[in-house]
Amino acid sequence: MTRATLETGAGSNASTFRWSRKDEEFVADFYLVSKRTLDPQEWDIFRYHFMLGADWRLCCRRLNINRGQFFHSIYRIEQKLGRNFKEIEPYALFPVDEYFGGYAPTPAWDEPLDIDFEDPPEEKPLAKVIPIRPPVKGNPLHEETRQDAWLEEKAA
Repeated sequence: MTRATLETGAGSNASTFRWSRKDEEFVADFYLVSKRTLDPQEWDIFRYHFMLGADWRLCCRRLNINRGQFFHSIYRIEQKLGRNFKEIEPYALFPVDEYFGGYAPTPAWDEPLDIDFEDPPEEKPLAKVIPIRPPVKGNPLHEETRQDAWLEEKAA
């Protein structure tokens, strides 16, 4: 088990504190949402393959299904659970950083924001580039006079 952490309340209860074990809470939420979402056959596949780590051969032999049925079931399970993990309220299980970071949902805007964007500032001419490394002997671009001529040609 992990250590208990002290976290602050979210939203209007920011001054309150509570103890929690976020890792265990996440595992319990993950398990319960999965159990409630999946039908019995999908739950068996999920339990053997994802929770117990059995490969497809063992799952197919244990559940008496063929390889195609197994992988089609896996894709359906991932789709079902992914949607539920994202849409569960009030706190979604995905994205995980919001679950562990104490994200508090914000109310949706009733009307679009009216923002006036200013014109972008005028571009300043590029300054002369000074190489970071020493010039290579014999390279005409690193000779001061040749570089100035080259820059003038590029500017024209």
